[in-house]
Order: sequence, then C-alpha cells, then structure tokens
Amino acid sequence: MKFQNVIGFSHDSAHPLGVLLINLGTPDAPTTTAVRRYLTEFLADPRVIEGPRFIWWLILHGFILRVRPARSAKAYQSVWTEQGSPLLTISQRQAAALQQRLDARLAGSVQVELGMRYGNPSIVSALNRLRDASIRRLLVLPLYPQYSGTTTGSTFDAVTRALAGWRWLPEMRFITQYHDEPAYIAALVESVQAYWNQHGEPQRLLFSFHGIPKDYFLNGDPYHCQCHKTARLVSEGLGLARERWQLSFQSRVGNKEWLKPYTDEVLKEWGAAGVESVHVVCPGFAADCLETIEEIGEENRQYFLGAGGKTYGYIPCLNDGEAHMDMLADLIQRHTLGWPESAPLLGPAVAEDIA
Repeated sequence: MKFQNVIGFSHDSAHPLGVLLINLGTPDAPTTTAVRRYLTEFLADPRVIEGPRFIWWLILHGFILRVRPARSAKAYQSVWTEQGSPLLTISQRQAAALQQRLDARLAGSVQVELGMRYGNPSIVSALNRLRDASIRRLLVLPLYPQYSGTTTGSTFDAVTRALAGWRWLPEMRFITQYHDEPAYIAALVESVQAYWNQHGEPQRLLFSFHGIPKDYFLNGDPYHCQCHKTARLVSEGLGLARERWQLSFQSRVGNKEWLKPYTDEVLKEWGAAGVESVHVVCPGFAADCLETIEEIGEENRQYFLGAGGKTYGYIPCLNDGEAHMDMLADLIQRHTLGWPESAPLLGPAVAEDIA
C-alpha cells in the first residue's frame, strides 16, 4: 500500500477539528449509465448483500445491472431538480448549516465536509480535504439515526479503509446511532405536528423505515429494535393512541424475506379496510431522496388510493430544518467534549486544563 504524506504541513499551522458527514449517496445524473455505475458500487458492498461473493457477482452482473439501471433512471428523473439530486443538494445544505452553527460554538476551529458512501462526493475526497486542512482529530457522523450493519457498519468500513492509506492518522470518534436522542424525537414530533396543523390529522400515521433482510436482524443487527423505539417515542410525543399508528418497512428487493410488515402491503390493507386518511413519515431518512419522494410520496400513494383510501399525505424528512440542524450540532458538540477544539464551549478554566 502506498501511504499518503501530509501535503504542505507546517508545525505552526492551525489544526481544525474535522467533522465528516456521510449519507448513502446518489447517482451523478438520472441516466442509465450513471445509475449503473452507482448501483455497481452500492450492490457490490458485502455489508449490503451478504453471501457467497462469486454467486452474487454472477447475479449482479448477469441480470440486475442489465435490467435495473434503466428502470431506476426513470425514477430518478421524476425527482431530479434543476440543482441536481435532492439527496445531494439537501445534504450540502445540511453541511453548510452545521458549519455555521459549529463555527459559532467552537470559535471557528472546525471544518465540516460531506462525503457519500456510494457515488460523489466520495468519502475519500472528503477525507482528503480534511487532511489538507491539517486536521488532527476527526468526528464521523453517518446520517443514519438507527444503526444497521448495512449503513453505519458499511460507513465505518469505508472510512477506516480510506484512512489505512494515511501516514499520519488523526484521533477519531464515530457516532453510530441517535435513534432515541430526545432532541431528535422532539424534532420529529414537531415536524409531524406542523404538517397536521396545515393538513389536519389523519385516521392513521404510518412510520415507514427502509427495510433489511430478516436474517440480518436474526443474526444480531439492532436496526429492527431501534426503528420500533423511534416510532414508539414519537407516537408518545404526539399522544397517539396505539390503534392510530403502525410501523412498516419499505424498499425490499428480491425473493428473500425482509423485515415485516411491508409498507405497500399495509397501505393496501388499510385502504381496503375502509381507512380513509393516512399520513406517512420516514424517520430513518435524514434527507429526502428517491425512496421518500418517489416511492413513498407517489408509488405508495397510488397503492393506498387504489385500494379505496381517500386522503394520503407524505410528511417530509427533517432535512435542513432548524430543529434538525440544532439537534445534530448538539450531538456533534457533545461527542467532541474533552478534545481541545471543544474548549471554547467549556469556559476559560476548563479549557486551560484540557489544553
């Protein structure tokens, strides 16, 4: 392995705290070629698809990548904006909002960078920008509230793999979950309530989380349990009776059993059973993306209305809302305590002791 040197290092240079935000990623464009490139990277991750690699390679390259990119490209075209991918543009706003907040809290001794687990901007490029800024401490925040090996675990793999090429490693802390953070729950409650203030309360509220194969859960992945805790805490914050809300899992692929109940099946059952109004919220997504805008906002809307439902609403993700950004800034601030860069938060006496 070729180790990378620190370029332009000076002993008297400033050493800001590096904060690396990471989300899942997005194709560079809503085209078949770009989507194929993105899916190749995503679906080749052994954390995402477990099992014998050679057999999966044959399935992936012999069938999936020949069929799925064109279909997915059409879906991406339906959500693409003039600024580009919704996930990327929202994530960029999130990074800028956190930079502003942390500059005020940490007296300018912080640099926030955005990286995507798959696609661009890559984790490697984000880490290189932080290295060029001479960071000596790194806080990594994957924007996945609920831990799963398929997301947070995979992110850890990618970060440590990139750092394996650094000659001088920074101290590192890694936030693995925030599914039950009080401020996160409060931000979700506020978001749902604000939507209801504008559109009225529905008969049912559905918490839809991205699914994972059931055997991942049976083998020890805590994602299922953390999703349930998030939904329970938000429903309690809203004061909802148990019969008015349910949790489900979306975005399953293939023939393997995934976590149940499935979002599309729940909505079809509710519509056929006479439930007239439903709102859906997706607390596992930190930013709106294809899976929320198109899959939940449009595709599942048709399932519910087609089964007999009357009113359907999708409650947007927290995105770069004030409460969400304040919560993430607080989370970062708390996880940096004890590092010299966080000393401005602690008062002169404590700061002097730490330094």
